[in-house]
Amino acid sequence: MMVNTSNDWLSMTDKAILIKIGAFIKQMRLAQNKTQSQIATEAGLNRWTVSQAEKGESITLASLVQLLRALDALYVLGQFNFEDEISPLAYAKLKKDKRKRARPKDINQVNDNGDLGW
Repeated sequence: MMVNTSNDWLSMTDKAILIKIGAFIKQMRLAQNKTQSQIATEAGLNRWTVSQAEKGESITLASLVQLLRALDALYVLGQFNFEDEISPLAYAKLKKDKRKRARPKDINQVNDNGDLGW
């Protein structure tokens, strides 16, 4: 039997997502052969918070970041990067409007010494 490994996050309940995150935290901790107490100390949290997170209970976002840092797993936050992208049409318009030369605002503007610059 083939197991579906892709997660459809949109169809998951909030509780199911928390359980999935908790399982990730637990697996990362076990892969590093560390106890909940060790991770809690490294994260600056208490062991109860680590236990709650691993069970899929609600913890603060700050605690999650501390746990991920202690587990050296901050890379999972890479999906939160956002880069502004410009459309090809907007880019073409910017290129068209780009200045090609500099000139004084008033064409009749005279230098400070009265010289016209000739």
